[in-house]
Amino acid sequence: MDGFGACFEGLTDPRTGNAARHELLEMLMIALCTVLCGGEDCTDMAEFARAKLEFLRGFLKLEHGAPSHDTFSRLFRLLDPEQFRACFQRFMERFAETCAGVVAIDGKVLRRSFDRASGKSALHMVSAWGCEQRLVLGQIATDAKSNEITAVPKLLKMLSLAGTTVTVDALNCQRDIARQIIDQGADYALALKGNQGTLYDDVRCYLDDPASNLTVGASTVDGDHGRIETRTGVVSSDIGWQQDVHHWPGLAAIGKVVRVREIADRTTTETAYYLLSQAMAPEHFSEVVRAHWGVENCLHWCLDVTMNEDHTRNRIGHGPQNLAVLRHMALNLVRKETSKGSLRKKLRRAAWNDDFLLKVLAQV
Repeated sequence: MDGFGACFEGLTDPRTGNAARHELLEMLMIALCTVLCGGEDCTDMAEFARAKLEFLRGFLKLEHGAPSHDTFSRLFRLLDPEQFRACFQRFMERFAETCAGVVAIDGKVLRRSFDRASGKSALHMVSAWGCEQRLVLGQIATDAKSNEITAVPKLLKMLSLAGTTVTVDALNCQRDIARQIIDQGADYALALKGNQGTLYDDVRCYLDDPASNLTVGASTVDGDHGRIETRTGVVSSDIGWQQDVHHWPGLAAIGKVVRVREIADRTTTETAYYLLSQAMAPEHFSEVVRAHWGVENCLHWCLDVTMNEDHTRNRIGHGPQNLAVLRHMALNLVRKETSKGSLRKKLRRAAWNDDFLLKVLAQV
């Protein structure tokens, strides 16, 4: 509990009077244990506390017994989300490596977090995913009347990015974001589409012209789930003529990845274009681009399918945002634990085996 308490140092308890009779840290620990055991909402937290009361009293006092689901709901509705997010960053500093390799930035909507009664739209969380560490490095919610473009610079500022390669989707392919990544000592691989109109047209025309000065990498072939995909990376550092026109911050090369997908008797071809702040071999470029999809496959998919995030109905106050951070915390703890097994199996193991749950918690 000492290490756990250090992560949440400075977190203000928003409850007053009799509502605060359950200790803040004890409630947060119960909430984390619940999510580690596959629980999804405040009702599950109350059920877990009652069922595991004897186990929990091995390291918690719980002077007033198990908190009710209303008590958990009230706490997460009222907690300051900025303070709670800062606690997550301290949590990461205690047990995770610094940023390294590819850092993928992407957003996700919590689909059931909207509230028609108050006119509140669904929460949109933007996360930084460490592709090599397979950990959430940070997250931030977009402002109610804003979008990812304004949230990404704030998220990048929270991270130590020196020596990494930051990847973003085409929505966030913006000059200010590219400049900030370079200023923080990192490189970028920015997906490029029609939102950068003339730049996109110039890059596409040049990379699709067989007469251009291009370096073509060896193709890679993957076969899985009834499909065969062949990917080929192409890079060119001949960008002086483009910089004369577009003046893109830190641009050193441009590239494209051609994906040919065969499913049954149907073949499709897709070409994606990128801006690069570092001239790299086409094979390495393909690896960087492919690593970006880890944020979809290893984070967003796991949150939706394994942790059932899209069906969670927390809607009031700061509840959706705070519980999303709690899920990220639990996901990182399970990922960091080195025993064999999928995320789903580890969550079940934590629910069934108290010793395994304690082993996961001891990483904090």
